[in-house]
Amino acid sequence: MMTTAEGVLGPGPAPEAGNKVRAFLRLVMIEHSVFALPFAYIAALTAMFQLDRHVHWGELLLVTVCMVGLRTFAMAANRIIDREIDARNPRTAGRELVTGAVSVRSAWTGAGIALLVFLGSAALLNPLCLMLAPVAVIPMVVYPYGKRFTNFPHAILGLAQAIGPIGAWLAVTGEWSWDAVILGLAVGVWIGGFDLIFASQDVASDRADGVKSVPARFGVPAALWGARGAHVVTTALLVWYALATDAGALFWAGLAIVVVAFFYEHTIVTPHDLSRLNRAFFTVNGFIGMALFVCASLDLVVRGLTF
Repeated sequence: MMTTAEGVLGPGPAPEAGNKVRAFLRLVMIEHSVFALPFAYIAALTAMFQLDRHVHWGELLLVTVCMVGLRTFAMAANRIIDREIDARNPRTAGRELVTGAVSVRSAWTGAGIALLVFLGSAALLNPLCLMLAPVAVIPMVVYPYGKRFTNFPHAILGLAQAIGPIGAWLAVTGEWSWDAVILGLAVGVWIGGFDLIFASQDVASDRADGVKSVPARFGVPAALWGARGAHVVTTALLVWYALATDAGALFWAGLAIVVVAFFYEHTIVTPHDLSRLNRAFFTVNGFIGMALFVCASLDLVVRGLTF
């Protein structure tokens, strides 16, 4: 069927190419970068504050490119490796690699480009970032295989996500920081916790297909209790990070907002009612990242960070 866009562009491959790009972006759920980017920015801005109290926009841009590039590669690899499992799960049977909207070849091409973008931007940051960049790739590839050999693939996902803030700090200073490790662990435990919630909707399919996870092995109630425990640990780690970096009142206010959001998240999802799971997973967790980022950034500005 002809569309207005086709009428403007005329015949030829351009619309098909554009559709392929859009389909690939849907495949990797590019909009979900909102979960990881705010914490990478918190780490980068805190490192800049400690370094010279100035925002280095070039480095911040390269951190963004690194994060998006690595996440895009990870999501594409995940979808490729899991495409047969996705085809057997009613919830994921409409994904682009299953329906053919994106070919495996196109997905690998996109993943390869994203990986090159990540490695290239890491090289532009500093030698340490380039040296450690291949290490950051390993858990991204291991994670989709995790559900085949361990009941705790959520821990591998958490490890993969913990790399973001640590890498962002390294990008700014070129040196290792235990403060960044604390924030990275907070992010990893947080994301691992809400992955326990997310995986609860696939228990029947996972058990039938032999896919391993905490909900599939131990049941939904155990998974939700595990998520609650993870988010208590996340809160404790964020408190530790605030103390370690001498955070001000605005950061603590953001942390209070996070605690309230965690409480709300765990009241709307119960073992007997997963109907609001998407609200907990996407809306609440997206809000958590943005709220803490805004408060942490304002706190740094109030304390002397200049643009």
